[in-house]
Amino acid sequence: MKPEDAEFPDDALIYARLLELAGRAGLSLLALAFVAYMAGWLAPEVPVQQLPELWSLPVADFLRESGMASGWGWLAQAMHGDVAGLLGIVLLVGASLPALLMLGALYGRRGDRIYAALCLLQFGVLLLAASGALS
Repeated sequence: MKPEDAEFPDDALIYARLLELAGRAGLSLLALAFVAYMAGWLAPEVPVQQLPELWSLPVADFLRESGMASGWGWLAQAMHGDVAGLLGIVLLVGASLPALLMLGALYGRRGDRIYAALCLLQFGVLLLAASGALS
């Protein structure tokens, strides 16, 4: 049997479709940000000429010398060409979050409380990890 001939449960198809949409959106955003950076449409936060000097520095020194933010502070710099690509990466990494919420709601409507709770728990764990509160 070929994979395209297999039948999948509705919940698996919903999850897969949401991941596909978020994945395509993330890759598109990543590509657009790269093109905008390379074309010079978005000015970089760190001048390209300065990069070779900074790359060899430890992270703390790199952040201090470049003026880059740490943690979620990069969001304030997201309109700079060298940082904008991170938006696409965040979308790719966070693609499972809306899918988990949708699955949790689906399982909740079906009365599958354990599956709904597991989805919500996983959603919470991923949010906690992404928040940086544990570091």
